[in-house]
Amino acid sequence: ALQLTESGGESVQAGESLRLSCAASEYSYCMAWFRQGPGKEREGVASINIGRGNRGGITYYDDSVKGRFTISQDSSKRMVYLQMNGLKPEDTYMYYCAARRSYCSGLHDADSYPFWGQGTQVTVSS
Repeated sequence: ALQLTESGGESVQAGESLRLSCAASEYSYCMAWFRQGPGKEREGVASINIGRGNRGGITYYDDSVKGRFTISQDSSKRMVYLQMNGLKPEDTYMYYCAARRSYCSGLHDADSYPFWGQGTQVTVSS
């Protein structure tokens, strides 16, 4: 089964930046970042279609992170990144990498991603 491993989460001050990384054991068509707070549902942050075909490289973002977060890929390494700039205390969540074997046409609900990593914690202090 496709395995995902996240890294890069840590504690930072408001306004600082972090880059999260997700390594996939196999190729997928779409990968995404979700985040989840205690007692809350996972919410989509950004997604990206993998590869360089017609749909490859297309990205989608939640409105709350547009202009601050950037999702990118290195398909040759099966890596996806989430560059987070201008972090705010309300960005404090566990961040998860997710993947699916079909292209994305948006962020999609968490249920549409069958593969998940273990998560990496991001904590932003004011």
